[in-house]
Amino acid sequence: MCGIAGIYHFGASSAPVEQRLLTAMASSLIHRGPDEEGVYIDRNVGLAHRRLRIIDLSSGRQPLSNEDGTVWISFNGEIYNYPGLRRSLEGKGHTFRTNTDTEAIVHLYEEYGERCVEQLRGMFAFAIWDATRRQLFLARDRVGIKPLYYYHDGRTFLFASEIKALLAHPAVSPTIDPCALDDYLTYLYVPGPKSIYQQIRKLQPGSTMTVSEAGCRERIYWDLSFEPRRGLTEADYAQGLVEKLRETVAVHLASDMPLGAFLSGGLDSSAVVGMMAGLIDQPVITSSIGFREAGFDELPYARAVAGRFQTRAHEKIIEASAAKILDPLTWHFDEPFADSSMIPTYYVSQAAREHVTVCLSGDGGDENFAGYRRYRFDRMENRLRAVMPGAIREPLFGLLGRLCPKADWLPRPFRAKTLLTNLSLSPERGFFHTMSWFTPQMKRALYGETLRKTLDGYDAFSVMQPHFDRTRGWDPLSRIQYVDIKTYLVDDILTKVDRASMAHALEVRVPLLDHEFMEYAAAIPASLKLRRGRGKHIFKQALRGLLPPDVIDRPKMGFSIPLAEWFRGELKPTFEQSLFAPDAFVNGLFNPEPIRHWWAQHQRGTRDYSYHLWALLMLERWGKAFIDRAGR
Repeated sequence: MCGIAGIYHFGASSAPVEQRLLTAMASSLIHRGPDEEGVYIDRNVGLAHRRLRIIDLSSGRQPLSNEDGTVWISFNGEIYNYPGLRRSLEGKGHTFRTNTDTEAIVHLYEEYGERCVEQLRGMFAFAIWDATRRQLFLARDRVGIKPLYYYHDGRTFLFASEIKALLAHPAVSPTIDPCALDDYLTYLYVPGPKSIYQQIRKLQPGSTMTVSEAGCRERIYWDLSFEPRRGLTEADYAQGLVEKLRETVAVHLASDMPLGAFLSGGLDSSAVVGMMAGLIDQPVITSSIGFREAGFDELPYARAVAGRFQTRAHEKIIEASAAKILDPLTWHFDEPFADSSMIPTYYVSQAAREHVTVCLSGDGGDENFAGYRRYRFDRMENRLRAVMPGAIREPLFGLLGRLCPKADWLPRPFRAKTLLTNLSLSPERGFFHTMSWFTPQMKRALYGETLRKTLDGYDAFSVMQPHFDRTRGWDPLSRIQYVDIKTYLVDDILTKVDRASMAHALEVRVPLLDHEFMEYAAAIPASLKLRRGRGKHIFKQALRGLLPPDVIDRPKMGFSIPLAEWFRGELKPTFEQSLFAPDAFVNGLFNPEPIRHWWAQHQRGTRDYSYHLWALLMLERWGKAFIDRAGR
């Protein structure tokens, strides 16, 4: 994996790009590519690259060009079908100087232009400078596995793998986007295309952007459809899944560096490890983590799977040590980010990097096959909505939801208040409520007067609305799977994995998010994914010959940490010293009284505000590191 960055100056008489600025941007990404650095400048454009060598270790230095130097690329990712692309391009007369997948993209662009991305199978973010057309072409992979941020002020266009590289350029002033801040408190991450900064945006998954004197033009080149494939039996679908899984895992194994896998003991990572074991001629190197707290520890399951497939298993026990890595986490994530599973992901990446440079992960199984508990509760809510007219349901359940006490000790979908409130809403708004953390009531109490006025009329549901609009006419389960893939998967799950792994210069590949595998899964009828209140039905059926029943049928645990207990223990002084300090960053945004009230209730054990408190703590640490420290 690598880090990329670049500069484009608009205007025929624009100043040339300064190498020192390119180098400063690239240097901030050294953790992504510790092996090599390269820059290329052509008057008003500059490309920079930090390389982590995975394939073709002796050559492939970037930025890399075609034969005559008219097309240059800075690339982050892996293209799994590049051998076939290379053979095809050589047959058309293209000459290759390296054995890298990067060079295949250069010649593919020469041959097909902007449509080159449609032939790429892999994870990628790249920028191509076309010197003949004097245009910059950027692209991001279909699902958003690899990140790509950009800044545009009308005079200067910047791009990079991480925001910190953009902040290294003097043109960028880090000004908070209030709507992105509201989104963060709603979802616990900042959903694209926004970033936490007003002038910095994310190139959306499955999109390209062309930058020239004519301006910036964005194009969507891929989308996922959940239209079911008819005429197949359940056995047909299961057999097809096994074949697709074997094929996609196989193409993800290409590496000239040591390769292994994350193993939690859950269904998805176990399936990937099981397939790997049958495809390579040596033991799979697996990395697993555990906790002292038994309710969060999956190591016994990981050990069982490791034993079954005779892996070279490595384990790490996580103590209540989140405070020790708060500053590194804040720096690596660039934006406020509050999915607490960032902690175990950081540690399992650290543990894996001691033995391998590339790891396969099981991420994506829940989105593809309806594995989250919220999917079955959404189905139950829709069935209840169907038997009661909205004119009665909405006011009745709305009142009951307001009167019902919260039961924070239960998982969120089991709480009566959540259920009653959801039943008073439309299916779309009900799912939004399920996915929201800080409620409108909590925000009204929290926000200072200036922030309230600025956000007047803003609705964080606008993040989900276009994706629900795109899926009108689909079955309810497929609709929320699609929304999750477009929002939660890309800006929470994949952001977490990318930042936590690249913090240790570890490349993580996600075969279950291969676009061909996803397209096959999306065409399976919803009735085969969620059956009798249990998700992943068809995936489990497909894996019965590969994995033992106790792995397939055990309840889902999730990749979580004992956060509530930590806030009453090791994290207690950290929170109080951060949030209750006179110069706390959040004092400029929020009223302090609600925070103290939630903190006191959590300490007494009468309410569980652990996720809200974690969001506030990460926001405070981010503000201190990126806003206050910049003196703005």
